Amino acid sequence: MFIEFLLTSLVVVLLPGTGVIYTLSVGLDKGFNASVAAAIGCTLGIIPAAVASIVGLAALLHTSALAFQVIKFLGVAYLFYMAWKILRDDRAMDVSESRIQTGSVRIATTGILLNVLNPKLSLFFLAFLPQFISPTTSDPTASLIGLAAVFMAMTFVVFLIYGAFAAYARDYVIRRPSVMKWIKRCFAGTFGFLGAKLAVSN
Repeated sequence: MFIEFLLTSLVVVLLPGTGVIYTLSVGLDKGFNASVAAAIGCTLGIIPAAVASIVGLAALLHTSALAFQVIKFLGVAYLFYMAWKILRDDRAMDVSESRIQTGSVRIATTGILLNVLNPKLSLFFLAFLPQFISPTTSDPTASLIGLAAVFMAMTFVVFLIYGAFAAYARDYVIRRPSVMKWIKRCFAGTFGFLGAKLAVSN
């Protein structure tokens, strides 16, 4: 059952969601060290969802339309803000040899918010983790915590790989400014699409 959990988790983590897009954009913009901060932030942002599912708070989001809608539209607004920031801020993802440094704490905080303001993450854990708990286990809470920790560790490692790939591609992009222009539009469009997708979710 644990092998099934690892394989399923790997597929989920590899899918290009909000955290992946953010880590890629940071790695491409500011290099590998900054992408590490982004990966840490996105991983830490999983903790509230994991805790919520374990203690049952995610059930509130599932049964209370108001609670879900409030968190959902905060997440939608933040994703749209990210898309707008990339398009409108001339310094956003302005790749050059001389990097404009952004604090690691600020990068990590943005990653945390992207996951915290996504109510679907809590519902995902509520539906996902219990499937891999044995009915005969004596301490299901400890098992849930263990699975959540493994999922977070896997998320961090995969996001590091994504960030390293983006940082490696950075040198290629520096030599081709027109490529960066289209990449900015793609990232902005992806954040906008994720926001729209979250907005129509029930």
